[in-house]
Amino acid sequence: MLPRNKEMLGNAKQLRREMTAEERKLWYLFLKNYPVKIYKQRIIGSYIVDFYCHAAKLVIELDGSQHFEEKGIAYDARRTDFLKEQGISVLRFTNLEVDREFEVVCEAIHNEIQGRLGRTVSFRR
Repeated sequence: MLPRNKEMLGNAKQLRREMTAEERKLWYLFLKNYPVKIYKQRIIGSYIVDFYCHAAKLVIELDGSQHFEEKGIAYDARRTDFLKEQGISVLRFTNLEVDREFEVVCEAIHNEIQGRLGRTVSFRR
């Protein structure tokens, strides 16, 4: 069982309701119907991750411009370190990649999940 700061539940629910355009695109066109369960805006420790696949112990993050500023880079590094301590791998994509290279992003996620599960996952969109 992963640690979870329950005080962040309201925040996570709000983020689920107010997903970015790129998060909505990835969720509704790929992750929502993926054959391995994926959660959106999941609390892990005191962090809310964009998407989480428990079976593969994989976090999927979509990064907007704030992630490339000094504070964002430092915050992401701390969060990634914490997630790695929990045995969780992190895949990061920029919003631009989701917009312009959607199929490549989906394929990378699919391949990572299969590799982490050690088996083939059949999926057709």
